[in-house]
Amino acid sequence: MGGTTIDNTQARMFAGELDERPREILRHLVDAYLTSGEPVGSRTLSQRLPHSLSPASIRNVMADLETLGLLYSPHTSAGRVPTEKGLRLFVDGLLEIGELSPGERAAIEARITGQPRGLEDVLTQATMMLSGLSRCAGLVVAPKQESALKHVEFVGVTSGRALVVIVTEDGQVENRLINIPPGLPISALTEASNYLNARLRGRTLETARVEILAELEGERAEVDRLTAKVVAEGLATLAITSHPERNDENKVLIVRGTSHLLDSVEAQTDLARVRMLFEDIERKNELIRLLELAEQGDGVKIFIGSENRLFSLSGSSIVAAPYANAQGKMIGVIGVLGPTRLNYARIIPMVDHTAKVVGRLLG
Repeated sequence: MGGTTIDNTQARMFAGELDERPREILRHLVDAYLTSGEPVGSRTLSQRLPHSLSPASIRNVMADLETLGLLYSPHTSAGRVPTEKGLRLFVDGLLEIGELSPGERAAIEARITGQPRGLEDVLTQATMMLSGLSRCAGLVVAPKQESALKHVEFVGVTSGRALVVIVTEDGQVENRLINIPPGLPISALTEASNYLNARLRGRTLETARVEILAELEGERAEVDRLTAKVVAEGLATLAITSHPERNDENKVLIVRGTSHLLDSVEAQTDLARVRMLFEDIERKNELIRLLELAEQGDGVKIFIGSENRLFSLSGSSIVAAPYANAQGKMIGVIGVLGPTRLNYARIIPMVDHTAKVVGRLLG
C-alpha cells in the first residue's frame, strides 16, 4: 500500500464474500478495462489469468458477476465493463496500490517546493503538477486567505447603533452594524477608529485580535471605558463574520488542466458528459462541499460516478486527500478529477504524497 490509507473496510468485507475465482476474474477484467477502455471478453481474460480457465468457464463467472450488479454489457458485444458498483469494489477491495518511486517522490517535492511562495501559489503549483502527471484535471480546496486591513472607521447612524466600515489592502470594502451605548459622543467613535487603525493597519484581524483584546482586558489600552466597549463590540462583530460556522465563500477552489478531460472523449455521449461536468465545476460550491467530505478523517477518499449525490458526476471520478496545517488540523483538500477509467493504482499514491508534501510545507 506504500503508506497510502484508504477507508475500504466495507468493500473488503464484500470482496471477501466472493470466491477466489470470481474475485480474480473481476480484478483482471477491471484492470484490463482501465488500461484499454474497451469491453473485456472471456478470451482476453483467459490470457491474463495466472491459472488456466476455459473461455466458457470465464463467461459463466462473468454472468454471475453481472447478476450481482458488478458488470454489464454495453452493447451486443460479448465483452463486459464494470459498473460503478464494480469499480467501487475493485478500488476499495481488490486494487493493489503501488508505491511511488524515489524519483517520482523527489520530482513532486521539487515542483511544489521549488521556491518560497504564498500558500495559494504553492497550491496552484501542486494542482498543475497533479494535472500534468495524471493527464486529468487537478483541483484543490483551500481556506481563503484573510486580507490585511487598510482602514477601519466607526460611523454613528442612530442612537445606540454604529456602522463599522472596513477597507482591506486589496480594495474590498465591508460594512457591519454594531450596538453602542446610547448617547455615545462622536469623539468616542473617532477615538475607537484611531485606536484600531494604529493596531490593525497592514495586519489581518486574526493576527491582531488577541493582542488587542488582551490590552483591553488588562486595562492597558489608552482609551476610556466607553471607547474600549466600542472597540470590543467591533472586534466581536468582525470575528463572527470572518469565521462563520459554515460559509463556502471562505473556501477557494482552484482547478487546473480541465482540457485533459476532453482527452477521453470518444463519442457524442462522452462530449455531453464532459460538458455537464464543466457546468458542475462552474457551480463551485457543490464541488467544494463534495471535497470537504475528504477532510473527514485521514487518508485518500475516492468518489466514483453517480454515487456522488451532490452533483452530476456520472462517468467521472475524484481521488482526493486532505492536507493539514502546522497544528495538524485538516484545512483543505487536493486531488484529481477525471473519467471513472482512471489509473487508480498510480493516481492514489500520487495524490496522497502530494497532500503530505503540502502539509509539511504548511508545518
